[in-house]
Amino acid sequence: MAEKTLPEIRQFVVGPIETNCYALVSDGHAVVVDPGAAGARIAQELGDVTVDAVIATHGHGDHVGGVKGLVDALPYDVPFWIHEADAARASRAGTPGNLGIAYDDDAPAPARHLHDGDRIDVGDVSMRVIETPGHTPGGVVLLGDGFAFTGDTLFAGSAGRTDFPEGDHATLMASLRRLMQEVPPETVVLPGHNAVTTMERELATNPFLQ
Repeated sequence: MAEKTLPEIRQFVVGPIETNCYALVSDGHAVVVDPGAAGARIAQELGDVTVDAVIATHGHGDHVGGVKGLVDALPYDVPFWIHEADAARASRAGTPGNLGIAYDDDAPAPARHLHDGDRIDVGDVSMRVIETPGHTPGGVVLLGDGFAFTGDTLFAGSAGRTDFPEGDHATLMASLRRLMQEVPPETVVLPGHNAVTTMERELATNPFLQ
């Protein structure tokens, strides 16, 4: 099988617990996924493209704390998108949470609520929204051709915590079973923390997928 050519994906590791923020870039446009901190710096590093939207895979502060700083630093209006079930949580991102960490800012009100099956287009690249509750009620994965932004649902060798308020282990396991069915093995998995991996590797070695 020929190896897929992935679109340009820029990674920024930000914040006190090293969140992976990504920018998917295509044809001079970008969407930013999970800017948990350092929003102004991310905006500066994306000065060569037009940011069409900022997207959160879920509403925890380490994934949305930099949204306001990012959109405020850009010289044009940029919408914020998140699943409705996590919008209220994102609006309190600046408040110290379960780990006692205060993040940069509360996220702004979302311009769009993400739903299962929604399509997101960036230049000539398309992604599909998959609802993956469990870590939070409004968690989502963004699946493109050959890549997936998995937030805190799926990590290299692990999966999201469910001991925070509104986390649910059984629901997370159902979401992981869905990913096993819908994410092709050759997909590059871009998680919210730690190393980039592949679905094939996780299917073979991740204890949460056995």
